[in-house]
Amino acid sequence: MIFDDSILRMSLRGHLWTIAPRLRHRLRPPRLPESRPWEVALEDPRMGTVRLSGLLREVPGSGEILVMVHGLGGSTESHYLSGGVKAAEAAGISSLRVNLRGSARRGEDFFHAGLTADLHAALASAELRRYERIYVLGYSLGGHLTLRLGTDEGDPRLAAVAAICSPLDLALSQREIDSPSRWPYRRYLLRSLGEIYLAVAARHPVPVPVAEALRIPTILEWDDRVVAPRHGFKDAGDYYARASVAPRLPDLRVPALLLNSEWDPMVPARAVRAVLTHPAPRLQVRWIAGGGHVAFPRALAVDEEVVGWLRNEGARGGAPPAARPAG
Repeated sequence: MIFDDSILRMSLRGHLWTIAPRLRHRLRPPRLPESRPWEVALEDPRMGTVRLSGLLREVPGSGEILVMVHGLGGSTESHYLSGGVKAAEAAGISSLRVNLRGSARRGEDFFHAGLTADLHAALASAELRRYERIYVLGYSLGGHLTLRLGTDEGDPRLAAVAAICSPLDLALSQREIDSPSRWPYRRYLLRSLGEIYLAVAARHPVPVPVAEALRIPTILEWDDRVVAPRHGFKDAGDYYARASVAPRLPDLRVPALLLNSEWDPMVPARAVRAVLTHPAPRLQVRWIAGGGHVAFPRALAVDEEVVGWLRNEGARGGAPPAARPAG
């Protein structure tokens, strides 16, 4: 058999585009438009009052706002959100970066991939009441949550949603991230989740003693021992089956865009394509042969393209378009 080194080059570039932007952001954070703190509270049946925080950039005269959702273990400071902030500013619309519950490390709770209550609370917050049209853009697992939001009944001002480098089937994605070759990414995610869990344990009873939780080696075990008992699932399998957005895609009530990278080492293309088998009239799927996980060459202007798509589709409204090929 002749070895095709193009596959190896693609894999290496995907890793480079995933890791290098994080390091660059840490060493030289970009200058973003001035934003102010934002907060909203919601009631949780188990935890009581839960506060969500964020960063709000208000553009005078804008009747539109882009709400951005970070990925697993991330926060409003995650490097990939800066592209959305800049794209919204260039388009003349306001933007809000939301910390999902627990992500600010204040110890009130932690979210899961199907918990759209946080996004509904954000859209209903006082600061967003003046906006006539709302777009939601999620990255990685935040994109999964954003697509779930797009299937919910809710705020009529929600005009369109988009997801970048996002999984669709949680079980398939768990198997990928738990594979031996992805141990650096798995370790990174579990370390971030441990920080959140440690803060929660300081304020609330938790399913697993902190010392044990910090030693959990896989996402499957984390979801089974931590996420499932907290949020009322029988186990990780039940969580994945009930929370995954894949079966709900035909029920999207607003236009939705899924944009993933062919080179993504954290959410591999094969795990996404495997579930794009049924017509979803409101979903458009685009693939980019380049970049990595939630990071792309600047020349591709991915965030600008996505914001433009959200505004165009949101303005069109009306009946769902004919189903488009998913690949």
